[in-house]
Amino acid sequence: MIKEKVELLAPAGSFDSLQAAINAGADAIYFGVEQLNMRTRSAQSFHISDIKTISTLCKKAGLKAYITLNTVMYEHDMQLLKAVLKEVKKQKIDAVIAADYAVIDFCSQMEIPLHISTQANISNVESVKFFSRYADVMVLARELTLKQVAEISTEIQRKKIKGPSGKPVKLEMFVHGALCMAVSGKCYMSLHTQNASANRGACVQNCRRPYTVTDTETGEQLEIDNEYIMSPKDLCTIDILDQVLESGVDVLKIEGRTKGADYVQVVTQCYRAALDAIQEGTYTQEKAQAWKEEMMKVYNRGFWEGYYLGRKLGEWTPQPGSAATEKKVYIGKGSKYYPKIAIGEFILESGNLKVGDTLMVTGPKCGMVREKLDTLMVNGEPAQEAVKGDKITMKFNTKVTPSDKLYKILDAAHA
Repeated sequence: MIKEKVELLAPAGSFDSLQAAINAGADAIYFGVEQLNMRTRSAQSFHISDIKTISTLCKKAGLKAYITLNTVMYEHDMQLLKAVLKEVKKQKIDAVIAADYAVIDFCSQMEIPLHISTQANISNVESVKFFSRYADVMVLARELTLKQVAEISTEIQRKKIKGPSGKPVKLEMFVHGALCMAVSGKCYMSLHTQNASANRGACVQNCRRPYTVTDTETGEQLEIDNEYIMSPKDLCTIDILDQVLESGVDVLKIEGRTKGADYVQVVTQCYRAALDAIQEGTYTQEKAQAWKEEMMKVYNRGFWEGYYLGRKLGEWTPQPGSAATEKKVYIGKGSKYYPKIAIGEFILESGNLKVGDTLMVTGPKCGMVREKLDTLMVNGEPAQEAVKGDKITMKFNTKVTPSDKLYKILDAAHA
């Protein structure tokens, strides 16, 4: 059964990505602060002082904001945790996403809305029932099939399981983004090899590397060929999204707090369009394929549909890094903005630009803006090419700041 209102939840690892999520039509964003979230090592986390700004921006745009406090918590984390929760309560952040019982208990005491993280591995209705005394939303384990999700959803309705708000418990599931070979991300490989715990947000992702297998008796070595056997392709459900919604899920979650604003905006836009099309009855496989090709342009490790259709084994990525069909090359930064005429100025710090090139700008005010250069203004004059040190100007609808980054988009196959 497809719910009447399904929430689209986008990642925000920076103010650039937050604005990109707003641009793309997300219903809500999730973010992390300090070292208490699962992306501590791989993302530049927000700080406590940013919570107020995040709350203000989201409320102004009509989005909900959820904060992830989903690491395993140690005793020395308690002081920081309490300080974060105090600010969360003060700034009226919509909910905390957590799995550690200390966070769950503090939220209960402080009457802060809570969502149970996928780190809790919720895989059955009895677990939903247990956590319903604390939380209104459950992020399901990523290893469930759609059939299992549907069974849990049906049982919630049948048993009338309600959260602290008095409303039926909602189910949330990941629909797109990076997958870990471990059960819902609970991996100890990084801790074992580098003393950097994935469950503390410090994963070094050594599973994404190539490996050689050694016969300990003969010393003979074999290199694993073609596939990175511990590095799954990225989850992508856009071509089975109608089936995902039929399972009765309430929230569609996009992974990617370490990704750039271009990833957030493109992926969120595609799922927004797909979700709306399903609700309107205009969703087709042809449209789904077009959305998938659009998402292939931004960071990805290749796509598969995860375990939702009952796969026993994952599909492994054939190469390290991104398989994106386009490559963004940094060439400059924002310089000035002329609001009366809506013109932005950028300084080229490397490379060159020519008429006909495709540009992308990411920044805290614009999120992500992309356009093809039909004309080029260099140092105030029309030109065919700009090189390092030149100032270029263009029409721009939001304020340009030194934080804005300018990229040239290239075909990855010829980059």
